[in-house]
Amino acid sequence: MNDLLNRKTGLIFLVAGIFSYGLLWPVMHLGVEYLPPLWFGTVRVFIGALVLMVVLALRGELKLPTKADVPVILSVGICMMGLYVSLVHTAMAFIPAGRGALLGYSTPLWVTPAAVLFFGEKMTVWRAVGVVLGLSGLALLFNPAELDWSDRDALIGNGLCILAAISWSVAILQMRNHKWNLTPLQLGPWQLLLATVVTLPFSVWVAEPRVPDWSIEFVLLILYGGVIGTAIAMWCVASSIRYLGAVTTSVGLLGGPMVAIATSVIFLGEVMSLTLGIGLLLTLSGIALITLKGKQ
Repeated sequence: MNDLLNRKTGLIFLVAGIFSYGLLWPVMHLGVEYLPPLWFGTVRVFIGALVLMVVLALRGELKLPTKADVPVILSVGICMMGLYVSLVHTAMAFIPAGRGALLGYSTPLWVTPAAVLFFGEKMTVWRAVGVVLGLSGLALLFNPAELDWSDRDALIGNGLCILAAISWSVAILQMRNHKWNLTPLQLGPWQLLLATVVTLPFSVWVAEPRVPDWSIEFVLLILYGGVIGTAIAMWCVASSIRYLGAVTTSVGLLGGPMVAIATSVIFLGEVMSLTLGIGLLLTLSGIALITLKGKQ
């Protein structure tokens, strides 16, 4: 009975995490119309840090990190959150949210070859097939018929999302050998605070100062980004891993790009082209294959 209850609880958290992250992409796309991308990202991660602190404090689980936690705070706070958030938020000013979500979720395609080359992990046949499938999907998105190579904005946006995925990969490679002291959820607010420290200087130095239009829509967008798309999403993923395991959660979160693309098509009027659909299928199939076969 407990196993069934744990599975149902885990599935609820997983579905909530999928929609929280999936809807975040169109929210980011709309949000950068009110605030410069870097400022929107900075405010989002700072709000997320504050919300997680309150949640953990209410649960009696808020603790200061120890020296052993510093490496994973640095890798996640800088690479997985700070740089990633800065890059994808900037990309949303140049490309559709659906395409950005798919490229931003391509992290396992970069982690696997790096783990083989630098950490001596075994490249099985199935993992190799997964890498080929995933990269084929990304290559399809960059074909001349789908991407206007003369469009500088499109090249910048797509390139930033790829760089963001690679930045996330660095954090994942570091976390593979990390010995956890506090739980990922307990480290979340400290990682988000560090991410704020990383993104804030870029916001001050790079982004043009602009007073936002404090409309109801903007307030709802920034609250969604910080509370739901960051804090609650991290809480849901950490809880899903606890109840369902890392493999099930990792594969399940592939629903995020699907939600992002579907909502972008429905609410933002983005076009679901045949190339994007096939690229989505190939890329997510490759990531799923890498995740499933790599963990067995």
